[in-house]
Amino acid sequence: MTIAERQTQRDPHEGPERRDARAWAWAVPATPIGPLLLAATDEGLVQVVFHAEEKMAAEAVARLIRRLGTEPTPVPSPASGTAAAPAAPRCAEHLAEAVRQVESYFAEDTKAFTLALDWSLTTGFNRRVLRELAAHVPYGTVVGYQDLADRVGEPGAARAVGVAMGSNPLPVVVPCHRVVESGGGIGGFGGGLETKRSLLALEGVLPRPLF
Repeated sequence: MTIAERQTQRDPHEGPERRDARAWAWAVPATPIGPLLLAATDEGLVQVVFHAEEKMAAEAVARLIRRLGTEPTPVPSPASGTAAAPAAPRCAEHLAEAVRQVESYFAEDTKAFTLALDWSLTTGFNRRVLRELAAHVPYGTVVGYQDLADRVGEPGAARAVGVAMGSNPLPVVVPCHRVVESGGGIGGFGGGLETKRSLLALEGVLPRPLF
């Protein structure tokens, strides 16, 4: 099934569709944990999707079309010959920088993302928790669900923190892989536990597998 055909299929678990159309663009760079779909609006990076093989990428693009209210913006390619390349839309500029920094992260050159982020796909408590995580849990460290709840002034909300991590629209960049159980367990992860282990090993929190 093509991306265009998937656009008509709506996930009954999604929230209401957005009505304020927003320019956006997407790309799928290869990474050591598999292809990642990155999408950016004129405000910044808006979504990261794990395991973005063709079917998963098509479904993610269709959801974004519904939520952002418009088709993705074609990303201009450099013109051939001596003609000047067309000016890239702002969403494409944000996308290109996101791809560059994500590739640098997996090459172990980038330890902190400095990307503009579009938080519009998360709201309320979830957004508060994710902003705290992005700002104050650096590369190579971990935080417990309860500790993160305490940090946002909601000590009774450790379980809700887990829900917020599961709904994170910007994994890797907003590092929900750094949130673990207080008893030492690795905790859950929307991208799969092997992906979480791989990211923590990349950052030196866990030993790298021998094979």
